[in-house]
Amino acid sequence: MISIGSLFSGYGGLDMAAEQALGGSTVWHAETDRAANFVLARNWPSIPNLGDVATVDWATVPPVDVLTGGFPCQDVSMAGHRAGMRSDTRSGLWSHMAHAINVLQPSLVIIENVRGLLSASADSDVEPCTWCMGDEPGVHMRALGAVLADLASLGFDARWCGLRASDVGAPHPRFRVFIAAYPQGKPWRCDDGNHPHASPYPTGERRRKGWPQPARQLGRPDPPERGIWGGYESAIRRWEHITGRPAPDPTSLNPAGQPRLDPRFVEWMMGLPDGHVTADPGLYRTEQLRVLGNGVVPQQAEAAIRLLTH
Repeated sequence: MISIGSLFSGYGGLDMAAEQALGGSTVWHAETDRAANFVLARNWPSIPNLGDVATVDWATVPPVDVLTGGFPCQDVSMAGHRAGMRSDTRSGLWSHMAHAINVLQPSLVIIENVRGLLSASADSDVEPCTWCMGDEPGVHMRALGAVLADLASLGFDARWCGLRASDVGAPHPRFRVFIAAYPQGKPWRCDDGNHPHASPYPTGERRRKGWPQPARQLGRPDPPERGIWGGYESAIRRWEHITGRPAPDPTSLNPAGQPRLDPRFVEWMMGLPDGHVTADPGLYRTEQLRVLGNGVVPQQAEAAIRLLTH
């Protein structure tokens, strides 16, 4: 069985996608956020959490076939301060993921981040060029270029793509950048039965309990509109059809009787099994929303992994 190690795990969306696309199992997480750790402990109770990636001695960690990670995006996100991917920012934690890659030497690395990775600045020693790098004083490279350059310096080839959640049927865009990297000259082919890491399991035999069928397997038309979601009706009904469960009510009442966004609706929007985040009684509503807002749609990530490793 293919082993998967997870960095910056969040609620485990990227790991879920890797498990489904590659046929593997996650063997450890590395996450420090309190709310995310509640979710990981409840959904993967037998899997150890290594904690802070900056303090892990990777030489003592058993190697894995696949390493996943969506390093913090606050400093490259369009919604943040755009401080860039530097050693003194949260997004600069990429350097610790690069170190883990160098020590563990996985056969495949899957990286996910926000659209801002394409344009945010980053520290780099590489000379500027006329297209892919910045020309502002003191800026030598964009964040995506720095990640790809670091991977190349570690001896890894890489492919990358941008994909919206709506590309797999979700009722929202949520664009994400995905990178698949592998040792030079040794590409991973998840759909090639001759590759040593090809999954021996047909797709239908390795579905997690509660995991919806992927959008690519669904060829039926959208169900008829029923008129309660206004202009979003078709999008909502399509995602209901793909996930196999009805949309929860988008709002619930606060203690004062006023409507507010219900985390269960956000959970459904993110393509997660019912209760994946919201069933944990130890989390406040605001924590649930924050964890959900920082995650990736698993169906979206699965489609990207299949595209990049086909």
